[in-house]
Amino acid sequence: MNARLEAVLTDLTAESEQLDAWIRGTAGENAWRLDTPAAGWTVAHQIAHLLWTDEASVLAITDPAAFGGLLRDAASRPDTFVDDGAAARATLAPDELLTRWRAGRMTLAGALRGCPDDMRIPWYGPPMAATSMATARMMETWAHAHDVAAALGVDVPRTDRARHVAFLGVRTRGFAHQIHGIVPPTEEFRVELTGPTGDVWAWGPEDAEQRVTGDGWDFALLVTRRLHRDDAALVVTGADAERWLGIAQAFAGPPGAGPQRRSAP
Repeated sequence: MNARLEAVLTDLTAESEQLDAWIRGTAGENAWRLDTPAAGWTVAHQIAHLLWTDEASVLAITDPAAFGGLLRDAASRPDTFVDDGAAARATLAPDELLTRWRAGRMTLAGALRGCPDDMRIPWYGPPMAATSMATARMMETWAHAHDVAAALGVDVPRTDRARHVAFLGVRTRGFAHQIHGIVPPTEEFRVELTGPTGDVWAWGPEDAEQRVTGDGWDFALLVTRRLHRDDAALVVTGADAERWLGIAQAFAGPPGAGPQRRSAP
């Protein structure tokens, strides 16, 4: 058994079931058509996107050659393929969409558990190990759950499951630079955050000059581009670290327009 993979899958299941419960608690079909903070995306689009990504992940694991076709398709329309994938499934009847999402996430968990430890799964960004793929699914589910919660008027409980999102945000620092056409700094960074229950999440050497410290929940929102840099309770030391927070993203694909500032200047 891969203990790290199981830990991530346990938290991914909890995050998915929490989102599922919010949807079950809504008042009828009309809730699926509510707008979310993502421009042009309803609640149905958000769940459809999670379904689409789960299905693509399963294909990447079980049939890498067929997944290569999805990569070529994405390369032919890089600015629209994510929206198109969500839109195609958002037209499903709510019960069918919910049923398929539940089945899809269970199928993916089983596929990830079956991956050899040395397997590298192709993806829209760099290839990933099974644990990294599970962490990416955790990040996506956590981020899109925030969008659904905003539409439904749900207060998102702060849990330490956000640590997986923060971890991925740190790991993708180089990718975030590259997608913006910037050469990543070679200098080491220190990221030291406090989670919702008071645990310290830390990565990088303690004596690094480039530093990010502060609220772990806010950092997770920032790297999923759900929170503006100026609204994040984070302290930054170093010009490279400050520039990184302006472009940070934990997900593959285009960065999008980014969130608006919430607080007054």
